[in-house]
Amino acid sequence: MVQQVQQIEVLLYGSLAKTGVGHGTDIAIQLGLCGENPETFEVHNIHSRIQDIRSMKKLLLHGRHEIDFDPAEDIEFLMSESLPFHPNALTFLVQLYNGETFAETYYSVGGGFVIKEGETQQQDESVVLPFPVNTAADLLHWCMKTGLSICEVVQENENAWRPELETRTGILKIWQVMKECIYAGCHAQGMLPGGLSVKRRAFDLNKKLTAQKQYTHYESWIKCIQEGGNDFRYTIDWVSCFALAVNEQNAAFGRVVTAPTNGAAGVIPAVLMYYVVFCGGNSDEKIIQFLLTAGEVGSIFKKGATISAAMGGCQAEIGVSSAMAAAALTECLGGTQRQALMAAEIAMEHHLGLTCDPVAGLVQVPCIERNTMGAIKAITASQLALQSTPDYAKVSLDAVIKTMWQTALDMNSKYKETADGGLAINIPVNLSEC
Repeated sequence: MVQQVQQIEVLLYGSLAKTGVGHGTDIAIQLGLCGENPETFEVHNIHSRIQDIRSMKKLLLHGRHEIDFDPAEDIEFLMSESLPFHPNALTFLVQLYNGETFAETYYSVGGGFVIKEGETQQQDESVVLPFPVNTAADLLHWCMKTGLSICEVVQENENAWRPELETRTGILKIWQVMKECIYAGCHAQGMLPGGLSVKRRAFDLNKKLTAQKQYTHYESWIKCIQEGGNDFRYTIDWVSCFALAVNEQNAAFGRVVTAPTNGAAGVIPAVLMYYVVFCGGNSDEKIIQFLLTAGEVGSIFKKGATISAAMGGCQAEIGVSSAMAAAALTECLGGTQRQALMAAEIAMEHHLGLTCDPVAGLVQVPCIERNTMGAIKAITASQLALQSTPDYAKVSLDAVIKTMWQTALDMNSKYKETADGGLAINIPVNLSEC
């Protein structure tokens, strides 16, 4: 079929259109059409590849079939149109050499998940999970019935999909990407692209906090950080630095882990790095425990509400990532299953109603700083839960997830990743430069 394609036109709807350039949606589409894998593509080649497509007005479809493609003409941003199923929508209009045409529409529903129009995300019925979980109550039920921790319940379910070693290897690969992203972000300086002239801050903060100490790689850098002690302000500065580093990398088209989304990609790495550096969590077992627990909480939010800012505002991204990190940190620090879920609830409860209002549609202001706040809230939520008795809690995690979804439904669309409201319209920007 690829060899039969003569022309492709891409239509972007809703928030994909309104924040598409700022979020790099057009770039992702072009690289995707070329068949590139976001996990392996060398990110430093993005600019040159896109420039080649733009200048030659040619695209190598799926890496093997050249077609005429002018991004300025063939990617259309339909700012005033939105499709009913989800605000993040795009349609491919395809023409074949024999004159036949067809269209396919896809929805980006958050966290890297994509649904084709007419299809639904369904669990493979051939896989029977030992501990099916749709709600926090389900998860707690299995924990209480079996005596297993949250991460152990999750691991048993993952074992139904693949060998345990494969899961563990995959999780550690995720952590490796997170580590590389933090380290790279702390050692990259200059202005972020896009026209807002936002200066990278992680570089200067890292330089100040390491006080000109000498190191040559990640491990020696971690040792330098630990040698600085664990003073409260020093520790908080590092948590902020870790989060800034990741989201500055994201804003500069570096490689990040969707956790649960790119816009909120800094929270979980920052909290996990805090645990690794300042809480003695630098072991494969603890890192796997952290990410298994965080992932399960994120999955419960996705099933009960949304992890897409285009559907729920920033409460669905930073709020969810903060809840994920809070639960994971609590379990890793020795909290009970109920304390871990309590931590997730506390973190989300204090993100309810958070709007998504990216200035100029870029994932920079307020998104980068917002990740530092989500990380700090996660740590605070964890500490509160660890010092509390869940028996006396008035709000359950399921109740806060339900509330978050109701809030999302009530929220005006201009506060849902459209750059039509909030800070996005109150910060003077020369849009011609963005």
